[in-house]
Amino acid sequence: MAGMVLSSGLRLLRERRGRASPCLIRRMFFGYPLTKAGSGLVQHTKDVCLRFCRPRSSAAAADTSGDDALLKWGLLLVPLTTFGLGTWQVQRRKWKLDLIAQLASRITADPIPLTLDPMELKELEYRPVKVRGRFDHSKELYILPRSLVDPEREAREAGRLTSHPENGANVVTPFYCTELGVTILVNRGFVPRKKLKPETRLKGQIEEEIDLTGVVRLTETRKPFVPENNIEQNRWHYRDLEAMAKVTGAEPIFIDADFRSTVPGGPIGGQTRVSLRNEHMQYIITWYGLCAATSFLWYRKFIQKIPR
Repeated sequence: MAGMVLSSGLRLLRERRGRASPCLIRRMFFGYPLTKAGSGLVQHTKDVCLRFCRPRSSAAAADTSGDDALLKWGLLLVPLTTFGLGTWQVQRRKWKLDLIAQLASRITADPIPLTLDPMELKELEYRPVKVRGRFDHSKELYILPRSLVDPEREAREAGRLTSHPENGANVVTPFYCTELGVTILVNRGFVPRKKLKPETRLKGQIEEEIDLTGVVRLTETRKPFVPENNIEQNRWHYRDLEAMAKVTGAEPIFIDADFRSTVPGGPIGGQTRVSLRNEHMQYIITWYGLCAATSFLWYRKFIQKIPR
């Protein structure tokens, strides 16, 4: 800035006097007292420089003020967004609890006759139905690996760090419905690996016509990391009703037999697992906690203006 003042002063001196006096220049440079005329020129030069620099300082201050306002309102979006996400999770939790209650009431309802209408079946998942007919054990399918669904054992092992459920498979058998005149697919239940082959459980291979109660299940979409079904080796990893129906000649209608269908030596029925993830409370705490923390920091920074 001093250099600019000196340069401007020299330029003004040249303009007003034609040429700056060497004596005046030396006095300005070394800080010696100036003559009355020289002092007037220097003061005039300073005024011009200040008028020249002041708009730039004002513009810089305006730019800084604008940046601060943008930062202030931009950062306010963080607590507002997290508050919105927390409120959304509250609504999601309410929806999930209602859905769980609906499924619980549906699966414990009285059984109704099975319908063959595909549109009605889509609305009947987890709904108990009743059929009468006989099994065709020559076309068994195996969904594996599966573990035994045993609510009592799971209740005993709740809270343990480790558990060792028995591994095996679910046996799916075509079932000819004598009253409906069609063949459907029935998940008879769980068998351990050592009982996978039919000849190891001949006592449980029901041959006569029976009444059967089970819950309707719909087809599954393969989840990530779940292997593809191996139809040639009869190793199924998820419920693909169209493929199962094509292999067995049955209709793509599937029910899980209930526990009362269990016979000595046969598969253990009641292998329907109704589980819906309900982790919304964790999300609610997370989002509202972030909202509170970021709101506090924003208030300290921009309202109280407490320096860090």
